[in-house]
Amino acid sequence: MNHARFLPALMLASAACRSTPPERPDLEVVREWLCGSFSSQAQAQASGGEFLDIRLRVAPIWTTRDDGPWLYVEQASATKLDKPYRQRVYRLRAAGDAVVSEVHAFAAEPLRWAGQWKDPWAFDAITPADLVERAGCAVVLRRVAEDAFLGATLDKDCPSEMSGATWASSEVRLEAIGMSSWDRGYDAEGRQVWGSTKGPYLFERLP
Repeated sequence: MNHARFLPALMLASAACRSTPPERPDLEVVREWLCGSFSSQAQAQASGGEFLDIRLRVAPIWTTRDDGPWLYVEQASATKLDKPYRQRVYRLRAAGDAVVSEVHAFAAEPLRWAGQWKDPWAFDAITPADLVERAGCAVVLRRVAEDAFLGATLDKDCPSEMSGATWASSEVRLEAIGMSSWDRGYDAEGRQVWGSTKGPYLFERLP
């Protein structure tokens, strides 16, 4: 999948965004570029309703652990920020020339953590043992340019039961200025049953 044609909004970023020297470890760069607050508002306004205004928040947690980095990830509609529709914890690890982003879900009461990206120390009340890894749903990211990583889930390994799906896929392009994300679910016959049919969501980094 060539994401380049889906990124016009991201390419309007200010010159203040610095590029990252290629000699920095990719794991460190991915962690830095993932963390922050992002919005698809510009895409939503330009799409005539084909895309929603979604807010994405990513914050580092458990920063003293030596088996991370660990990141709390929250996605919510701009009109329902107190009720995110997706809450995950990512664990990043290096794997050869790639950075693997493992996906973990909360075992219970995910809404308890809604908005805690503003106070990530709150997650010290739990440990990774309180999470459930979504096996097969990890995104494998590789640097494709000095200022970009591309990644995706592998084959049909990520299970999904939402809206009659049996498996899901995720494709990501990550840059210092933002990211694109395309999540889709498919039934047993390979028909798409959820997710955007028009391309990935474009998330611009917020100040």
